[in-house]
Amino acid sequence: MRRRAHNFRTSDVYKQALKSVRTLISAGKKEDAQKLLPALQKALDKATKVGVIKANKASRLKSRIAAALTLKK
Repeated sequence: MRRRAHNFRTSDVYKQALKSVRTLISAGKKEDAQKLLPALQKALDKATKVGVIKANKASRLKSRIAAALTLKK
């Protein structure tokens, strides 16, 4: 049960960070989204490290967010 709770917390952290960055990008606040990008990358790396998500998924999400930031400029 502890592992499930830990995995849920780790998953929730990266999902919330992803949601907040995507919301800022869609609202056109690219500077604020850029400031949150390191926190998102850290959360994705941590989720990958503990095995909550696979490395390719983390890489894909990082790449798509970075592309969205450059397209919105």
